[in-house]
Amino acid sequence: MSIEVKIPQIGESVTEVTLASWMVADGDQVEEGDNLCEIESDKANMELPAEVSGVISIKAEEGSELKIGEVIATIAPGAGATKSAAKKEEASAPKPAQASSAPATGGDKNFPSPAPRKILDEKGASTDTVNGTGKDGRITKADAMSASSAPAKSADKAPAKEIQQAAPAGGAVRTVRREKMSRLRKTIASRLTEAKNSTAMLTTFNEVDMFEVMELRKRYKEEFQKKHDIGLGFMSFFTKACCLALQEVPGVNAQISGEELVYHDYCDVGVAVSTPRGLVVPVVRNAESLSMAQIESEIKRLALKGRDGKLTVDEMQGGTFTITNGGVFGSMLSTPILNIPQSAILGMHNIVERPVAHKGQVVIHPVMYLALSYDHRVVDGKESVTFLKTVKEMIEDPAKMLLGI
Repeated sequence: MSIEVKIPQIGESVTEVTLASWMVADGDQVEEGDNLCEIESDKANMELPAEVSGVISIKAEEGSELKIGEVIATIAPGAGATKSAAKKEEASAPKPAQASSAPATGGDKNFPSPAPRKILDEKGASTDTVNGTGKDGRITKADAMSASSAPAKSADKAPAKEIQQAAPAGGAVRTVRREKMSRLRKTIASRLTEAKNSTAMLTTFNEVDMFEVMELRKRYKEEFQKKHDIGLGFMSFFTKACCLALQEVPGVNAQISGEELVYHDYCDVGVAVSTPRGLVVPVVRNAESLSMAQIESEIKRLALKGRDGKLTVDEMQGGTFTITNGGVFGSMLSTPILNIPQSAILGMHNIVERPVAHKGQVVIHPVMYLALSYDHRVVDGKESVTFLKTVKEMIEDPAKMLLGI
């Protein structure tokens, strides 16, 4: 009797997903635990493993929009043992030479399954240049993502279907490439539009002298690294400063729910992370109770999972406040958009040496501009300014922050 492969329950609010890619082909023999496909929801991406060993029969195509519980494949159990035995026989028997044009099969060494092959094709990379680290030498998705792209082809070799218009002079080629929006990108677009249209969003600014924090970091970063096995960055300072400011100005940590304001006595701080798939905001839980080292470790863990597309729905739900750092890309100033239903978001920017007044003298110090966007329905101007001023004071005098005064 065949076993049905269904779209699993991913999260409370997720009702539909997109079948992003199959990692096996129809008729492949799969082992229990092998990843069958990648599912894309509006919250996160996940890989769906096989529950039994057997031969898979695919029922849904890549790119399909599917409901939770919908059947996407069936597996006829019992073929896993046959597969294992066949592989042992293959290993002991000499393999005949194959033509280079032969189609790739599921378990052959250095042949990728459909998802990695798609990535390699987009990069123009050959399977011969990739060392497969998967089972029996199969090229995995991670192998494909880390593979080097082939040199760009000259314009005259561009596929005809991509050429839209030739420039009248110089022989230059103008191409247009269309890609279907991912579910994550569509959700980002929808949520940003909703935030813009449904909130009374306002932004207030301040500047912060980074001299003391940078001196403190310079003085102790090697000892910090040695003791905690994690680098000392600026995010832990700003996360800790925001937690203290949120406790002093609780309205910034509140949300609207119907006709009620919901105040939180904890700080679940979302940290915006840019990934190849788009912007995601994993959450550092109870950041107010974490040490600097714990904050740095958690941010690094979440950022790496975000980059690899491994974040779970739970890791991205329920934040009460968000920090975004456009400074890593060189942004001098911006007006960050709210991550609804939250009422505020702090924007960090690049650090630039500027002349500032310090102890009665004009000196050159590293300065960062800060921006706090907030929902004016929840947060008054006085609260927003007080919050930002508190963050500024904590960063400019980090001893006060670390001593909790």
